[in-house]
Amino acid sequence: MDREPVSIDLALQGGGSHGAFTWGVLDRLLEEPWLRIAGISGTSAGAMNAAVLADGWLKGEAAGARKALNEYWLRISQAAAFSPLRRSFFDRMAGRWSLDGSPAYFALDMLSRMLSPYDLNPFGFDPLREVLADSIDFEALSRSPIKLFVTATSVRTGRGRIFRNPEITVDALLASACLPTMFKAVEIDGEAYWDGGYAGNPTITPLVRESDAHDTILVQINPPQRAKTPRSAAEIMDRLNEISFNSPLTKELRMIALLRQVADPGTGEGARWAQMRAHWIKSEMLTHLGASSKFNAEWEFLELLRDEGRRAAGEFLDTNADHLGKRSTADLDVLLKEC
Repeated sequence: MDREPVSIDLALQGGGSHGAFTWGVLDRLLEEPWLRIAGISGTSAGAMNAAVLADGWLKGEAAGARKALNEYWLRISQAAAFSPLRRSFFDRMAGRWSLDGSPAYFALDMLSRMLSPYDLNPFGFDPLREVLADSIDFEALSRSPIKLFVTATSVRTGRGRIFRNPEITVDALLASACLPTMFKAVEIDGEAYWDGGYAGNPTITPLVRESDAHDTILVQINPPQRAKTPRSAAEIMDRLNEISFNSPLTKELRMIALLRQVADPGTGEGARWAQMRAHWIKSEMLTHLGASSKFNAEWEFLELLRDEGRRAAGEFLDTNADHLGKRSTADLDVLLKEC
């Protein structure tokens, strides 16, 4: 069935190798010719998915973007093939994807609590640098019809910086994914940056202000809620990290909900806020994966996440395709009741 084209924006969270779930979501959405991607805001793995998609689009539109994403995640898996951060024999036997039983992961976790990356990794080695350089033509991104917004956190001010198409480089993407306990801060123009998740995971505001689309689809990786109270030290730390990386997003969505209620729907910026429509793609499966699995880049695991992303996106389209371009399918107003 032919559909009227609908312009959409995408907001992509970060989450290490769990970003392969977002890859699956994007792969499924790109199969729909009536969906026109106008802008993408991404943080960490979300930023990398965004840049790879935009570069691939220039080389072959939807088919080129899908091919580029597949090749990027294959490179990620190949780069991790000889990493000591791998599942233990017992994790494999139990069918767990986490690295909790990995001696290398346990040692790295303990060392990161006592030594900084300036001690452990003084030369700033990051295997992602080469993968990104091989995967993306950064000079071409300035010509992309898709507006990109990549968030990193300024170490000095604690505020987020948004990198747009002409400013996006390997360093900008690495800054957006720079976990301060694992990597030295990434310096850009004399300013040091850490993971963008501390300031915006992802940042929604530039999509509303600078994109012509009115529908924003948020792909969330970090579970916003947990049914059980964490008990072990590892579980407590994992949940603290989830809350830290979700908090900026929750605050921004709450602000957007308020602005949608009070903005003048006539003309100007007020109209942009009033007309913004929100949608959500997420998966219950991700709530059952431990935080350490974000460092697992085995191809079998990435494929599992990709397939789950495709399933979740397909389910979203089956339920909400007719609402895109017409109304929100995510209730942001409920966030105001939680204040």
